Amino acid sequence: MSVKIVPAFKAAAEVQVLVVGAGACGLLAALSAAEAGAEVMVLERDAVPSGSTALSSGLIPAAGTRFQAAISVDDSPELLARDITGKNGGTADPAIVQAVAARAAEAIGFLAEAHGVPFSVVEGFLYPGHSVLRMHGTPQRTGAELMGFLGAAADRAGLDIVTRAPVSRLFADTDGRVLGVEIARPDGAADRIGCRALVLACNGYGGDSALVRRHIPQLADALYFGHPGNRGDALRWGTALGAAAADLSGHQGHGSVAHPHGILITWALMMEGGFQVNAEGVRFSNEHHGYSEQAEAVLRQPGGIAVDIYDSRLHGIALQFEDYRNAVALGAVKSAGTIEDLARLFNLPAEALARTLAGVDALAHNGTVDTFGRRFDPARRLVPPYHGVRVTGALFHTQGGLVVDGNARVLRTNGAALPNLFAGGGAARGISGPRAEGYLSGNGLLIAVTLGRIAGLSAARLAGA
Repeated sequence: MSVKIVPAFKAAAEVQVLVVGAGACGLLAALSAAEAGAEVMVLERDAVPSGSTALSSGLIPAAGTRFQAAISVDDSPELLARDITGKNGGTADPAIVQAVAARAAEAIGFLAEAHGVPFSVVEGFLYPGHSVLRMHGTPQRTGAELMGFLGAAADRAGLDIVTRAPVSRLFADTDGRVLGVEIARPDGAADRIGCRALVLACNGYGGDSALVRRHIPQLADALYFGHPGNRGDALRWGTALGAAAADLSGHQGHGSVAHPHGILITWALMMEGGFQVNAEGVRFSNEHHGYSEQAEAVLRQPGGIAVDIYDSRLHGIALQFEDYRNAVALGAVKSAGTIEDLARLFNLPAEALARTLAGVDALAHNGTVDTFGRRFDPARRLVPPYHGVRVTGALFHTQGGLVVDGNARVLRTNGAALPNLFAGGGAARGISGPRAEGYLSGNGLLIAVTLGRIAGLSAARLAGA
């Protein structure tokens, strides 16, 4: 992967807006640029667009949508921005936080009204760090389903999506203006495509073990739950052109991936009264801090394994998620009439697990805060029968990347914008700051859809559409 500086560029074809990557960010960018009247082409490395979006839960936080109004949720971009900043401790770029918080409802509305994506708000529990119900998802609550709706929208819009077309090189002039790209075709041929504006929507670097070891060493040996093609291409291209990068240690982890099944288990189980224990049957953290930072906490336990403990009420909540239903079907979820029997199913010390449950129940009864800082709700005390899932911690995707402004333009190290380069999603610096605990639930897709929307509209304007 390289950038070549050339005085002129000859291409077999040229478009106004060229988008690299056909995940949520790339398809939002392309749909938005097309809406603005631009001629658009999307280049996708894989045979079928999927990327990190398809591996996610497909949930997008947005404030002030009609879907929230339908269930009487009072929310605002200002409150969403405060929640984002509260989680990242003020370490993210405030201009980008404000931009995505302000434009998220627009992106959701664009997909729903113009392209028929059937969103609804996840009800029944709050995700860590969110003040109100604002997670928008499609009916099955999976990223794969969301990608299906986005792909159908792209088909109806007549977007030109070229698959099996990995970009091998960018061409730019001496001022850093991107002139076009070269793609490697399956038959070994190399095609060149020119553009007036380029949008990088090809995610982060989680699939590059060397970059992960350099920037996120604590998760260097963790299960990687993202797309293997996320190898830092955008980061390398952008920095080769003189772009700034920031928060490269930022990432989204998850402390509840069914092991060895590799299925995401919803964190609603923890937020609504469940808890995690290690191989000794004891708790080891405040499960309400957030699922991203919990990845590292789980991986510090013996064998890098924990067990989610919960009851039938929580089992019922989790069944609204297709991933969880798949975990049930594969036998990852085990049930028992007593906590001692559940302990035996997971080879945990029965007496220790019973003491842990009794301690949790006492905390809920007394309304006291435990040594980790968690308070258990007396209305959510666990009762038999009990359920459990053996889980591990995983790296989902990186949150650092190319620095962009409020128009999704990629910025140089001196703060000036590169002439015609835009970025969003995992290619751009996110809103989680440099640490795992800065990740607010949904930050990944929030950056993907909002910066994708902004980048597409901005690129179309620059290209003269």
